[in-house]
Amino acid sequence: MIGQRTTRQRTAIAALLDEIDEFRSAQQLHALLADRGTHVGLATVYRTLGAMADADELDALRTDSGQWLYRRCERQHHHHLVCRRCGATVEVTGPALESLVRTIATDHGYTDVTHTLELFGTCSRCTQ
Repeated sequence: MIGQRTTRQRTAIAALLDEIDEFRSAQQLHALLADRGTHVGLATVYRTLGAMADADELDALRTDSGQWLYRRCERQHHHHLVCRRCGATVEVTGPALESLVRTIATDHGYTDVTHTLELFGTCSRCTQ
């Protein structure tokens, strides 16, 4: 992690994130660490996830309920399609979306526009 001291706790959190494909909350990650016998305080999990998100080492998204979820992702610009039930996530890219964003910005006289897009639904496994 850039600009942070490497500790046993930070290393354990980073290693866990490397193994998980779905977005998970700090509480879920804390529980997974505990299940593995790795003792890391919940406050440390929150601090570490925040620092990693600030350093662009992982993606953070806010759910409809206001909860923050975290996941390691590709470094290139992308968006997410997330299952509300199981957390399964698909990274989505597309020139049509990026073109739409540029058009909207231009139509309103904006420049240097950034954006994030998170789509939530129910995956095919969960609807069966």
